[in-house]
Amino acid sequence: MAKKIDEKALAKAYNDALAAEKAGELEKAAKGYRKVLELDPEDHGGAAVRLASLGLGETPPKAPDAYVETLFDQHAEAFEEILVEQLQYCVPVMVRQRLQELGLGPFKKLLDLGCGTGLTGGTLRDMVDEMVGLDLSENMVEIAHEKDLYETLYVAEVVDYLEDNEDGPFDIVTATDVLPYLGFLEEMFFGVAENSQSGTYFIFSSETLPDEAFGDQDFKVGGHQRFAHKGDYVKRVLTAAGFELVEMQDITVRLEEGEPTPGHLVIAKMK
Repeated sequence: MAKKIDEKALAKAYNDALAAEKAGELEKAAKGYRKVLELDPEDHGGAAVRLASLGLGETPPKAPDAYVETLFDQHAEAFEEILVEQLQYCVPVMVRQRLQELGLGPFKKLLDLGCGTGLTGGTLRDMVDEMVGLDLSENMVEIAHEKDLYETLYVAEVVDYLEDNEDGPFDIVTATDVLPYLGFLEEMFFGVAENSQSGTYFIFSSETLPDEAFGDQDFKVGGHQRFAHKGDYVKRVLTAAGFELVEMQDITVRLEEGEPTPGHLVIAKMK
């Protein structure tokens, strides 16, 4: 049975750690975030990724499910306004443009991983006969459901779904704004491969940093608690999973505090 969380103590520990981080007292902040993890091992507040972003904790293989679910449940209602209007996120539109420019589609069956409120699904709806979407946030899926875009929707974690589903194979798989919450890519990419057939297109966005910022790491948590991936690592895992790289474009994924976040738009095809 899960231990009951002392919400008051947790809120105080988290706020103290955050205040120390903002004041530049990083060791004090790290101590605070470790206390947060003791109080809440499932890590609803994302203390592990904050520690990693400060360089004072190990880089986790992914953002904790509880953190991602909480984050998006809280922001679901204002999600599109924040992402599109404030952060100028337009990756779904880029995906559509590249598909059209490359003369790809229409498609029979699309899998939209991390579908959120349906931004990518809405952008591609007229190019696809049937769409399946999933997201870890129940509130996000509810909003996507209200739009009546997808034939099937699931509240699920990406890798779990890819292992267990019986909906495939798909002939196009999208994952826009999913990789920033994953570090280790092997499980997801191999899972996508298992749900693909020869000729399936896999299209996704990732965030990145200058190569020197990674050191000997393939991925790391950046300053905004999001995972950045080295381009070579992305290519390597795609190849290992049986995909052929069609193109990897340099893009600006979004703005953070007015500054562009560099990344890649990747199109790969199952051999």
